[in-house]
Formats: sequence, C-alpha cells, structure tokens
Amino acid sequence: MATVKDFRNDVRPNWCPGCGDFAVQASIQRALAAMGKEPHEVAVISGIGCSGRISGYINTYGFHGVHGRALPAAQGVKLANRNLTVIAAGGDGDGFGIGLNHFMHAVRRNMDITYIVMDNQIYGLTKGQHSPTSAKGFTAKTTPEGNIENALVPSQIALAAGIGFLAQGFSSDVNQLVSLIQQAIEYRGFALINVFSPCVTYNKINTYDFFREHITNLDQVEGYDPTDRAQAMKTVIETNGLCTGLIYRDDSRVPYEDQIPGFQQTPIYQADLRLDPAVFDTFVKEFA
Repeated sequence: MATVKDFRNDVRPNWCPGCGDFAVQASIQRALAAMGKEPHEVAVISGIGCSGRISGYINTYGFHGVHGRALPAAQGVKLANRNLTVIAAGGDGDGFGIGLNHFMHAVRRNMDITYIVMDNQIYGLTKGQHSPTSAKGFTAKTTPEGNIENALVPSQIALAAGIGFLAQGFSSDVNQLVSLIQQAIEYRGFALINVFSPCVTYNKINTYDFFREHITNLDQVEGYDPTDRAQAMKTVIETNGLCTGLIYRDDSRVPYEDQIPGFQQTPIYQADLRLDPAVFDTFVKEFA
C-alpha cells in the first residue's frame, strides 16, 4: 500500500518559504495515503498561478492547464476515466476570477471531482495585485489607495449555486484539512474545499495571525448541522465566509456521470471506439 512518500517526487516546490501552499500539498499527500490510494489512481489538474504549480509537485498523473481552465480539464479527465480520483487545484484568482464561470457550471453539473482552492486574497505569481477575494479597502499594487470593490465570498457563491459539498480549511490546521480532503474525495459529486492559504510575500494583511484571530472553526460550534443548507448560508454570512470545517453536505445529489444514458463503468480510454466500415460508408453516402 502506498505511503505519503510515494506521493512525493523529486521536483522541489519553488513557493516562498512560509507559503500556505506547502501545507495544502502535504495535506493532499497525507489524505491520499490514508485512503489507500495509489499514485496511478489519482490525477491532479491545475491552472495558472503559484497554486497552479501543485500538479507538478505531487507524484500522480498531472496536468498544468491554462488560466481559469482547471475545472473543464478535470471534468474531461473524469469522463475519460471515471475510475480515477480527480483533484482540481488552483488559486483564488484562477478559480474565482477568470475561472468563475467554469466553477459555477461545475457546481450545477456535479461531476465527481474534488476542487481545492488555495485562497490567499492576492495574485502572487504576478507579484501582488488584488484578487476577487481581496477585501474592500485592501491595498495592493493595483489598488494603492484601497480596493473599491466588494470581495467575492466563495462559500456564499458556492451555496447560492447549489453545491453539494462545501468545506473550508486553513493551512495552519493540517489535521483538519487532511480530514476535509478525505471527506471531499469520498463524496459522490462535486466538492469544493476553499483553503485560507496565506501569501507571506505580498499579502501583509491576511496573515496567519489574521486568520487565527478571525476564523470560526465549525468543528467547535456546538449543534452545527452541515446538512442544513439554511444554517450553512446563515453561518457564512454571519462570519463573512471566515469559517473552517465542513460547512455543507448533501448526499442526495447524483453525480453527473451516473446520469449519462449508456455511460458504462468501463473507462472510455479502454473502450473499442473503432467505427464499422459499413457505417462509415453509409455516412459518406449521405454527404456525397
């Protein structure tokens, strides 16, 4: 059985020392090993940005796509081989900026993949511009006098879109994050884990200390029911999205691929897709 070491490769991450993404990578590796997964059973698909590099740092199948398009690629991989555990990963700019439309459609489509977003409230790879999740008043290279836009709150957007599994983690709480990743992978449908993953180089506001002070850990809230959608929405509104743990889970939803007529368990890549010559000739005659 694979261990955490089996999910490591020889590629050294070039994230800044202290970046929260290190903990996310380690949490994914620990979760996969704890679940008994093997490297060849997993695919990590990522977009552009500091966080997008994660697909090259984990010893599984990997694909580093273009900006905002991790989810379409991940869904294609899942349809081609539904036996793979497919994890899409990226940052808040990648997923909730240029990729927001793909996120919304992935939620409503409900394909069985796990989406892990490393949310640092800034564009790190391009050296410190404000992002969709940057707070109003946030100062950055693009907003020297303060951001005049309201921040996008991923948990509120996800719940409003009808997501079936929603959780949030914090890079400083690896044990909780590992548990959330395991639950998300086990969930049959589209699962989002938004991770507060501080950028230690360009974001001096949303630091580790900031999150420790402002986060509400739902694991410690007595009576919280993650199956109650109304309570989940009320909670994320009251905390302005600054809560961690399992926020919402609906096990009644059926994954997209299970609803495709004639879609079999055999992966497409193993199927015989050769066209009968007689059928081909019929098609040619129709257009001759």
